[in-house]
Amino acid sequence: MKNNKYTVAIIDVNALYIDILRQSLAEYTELLIVGNAQNSIKGKKLILEQRPDLLFLDVELPSQNGVELLKEISPEITWHMHVIFYTAFEKYLLDALRISAFDYLMKPFEQDEIKSVLRRFFNHVSREKKPGIINYSRTPGNRSEQTYLIATIKGYHKLCTDQIGYFEYHKDEKQWTVILNDHSRLHLKHNTTAEDIINYSSAFIQINQSHIINFDYLWNIDGKTCQLLPPFNKENPLNITRTFFKELQEKFKMI
Repeated sequence: MKNNKYTVAIIDVNALYIDILRQSLAEYTELLIVGNAQNSIKGKKLILEQRPDLLFLDVELPSQNGVELLKEISPEITWHMHVIFYTAFEKYLLDALRISAFDYLMKPFEQDEIKSVLRRFFNHVSREKKPGIINYSRTPGNRSEQTYLIATIKGYHKLCTDQIGYFEYHKDEKQWTVILNDHSRLHLKHNTTAEDIINYSSAFIQINQSHIINFDYLWNIDGKTCQLLPPFNKENPLNITRTFFKELQEKFKMI
């Protein structure tokens, strides 16, 4: 933050979209635009010099796209930066989400879409300021709203972390299924692996060969089983195998 405002940088090859974003952000007194760039070289310099809290990053940059740019400088990003990708091509969205983009917009975007993204940003940063909330152990009311595009057999399905209770693998179909908080199920693409799922979020923890839980919904561990919070509390207790229990202990420093 700078002068008690969240700093914002915009990187877009199109000057028109830079102007649109600047005009849209001008009404928010909590935000301070610290610069904009129209290519990856100037964009990297802008990010590393200004260290913005919020970055609007166009995917279709000349010579190097936005996803590649962010991957290249990620070791140098030592502060908490929220990235909002935007693009006219859906093919980039999965890559954007896999590198933990806070959100994304599809071009051409509407004013209401920008407002919705910023509302989520302000809600998110306000929760981060609250004491006692840590990334890997959150109560249901304070969970991350990070968005994912989950590859299902019917295409990509947009989900937030708090919609997902756990993932279940069915050996006969050789397929993972995600169980949602409305008790519906989505069948993932057959080539989806446990590693793919875990890479979506640090909240997703594998407890046996057939189950990956959303740690946000973990209620307790009783012996070799774990129980989940509502609305998943009526599910059968899920077994935790010895190997994965050890990993759980190491990751969360369980005594």
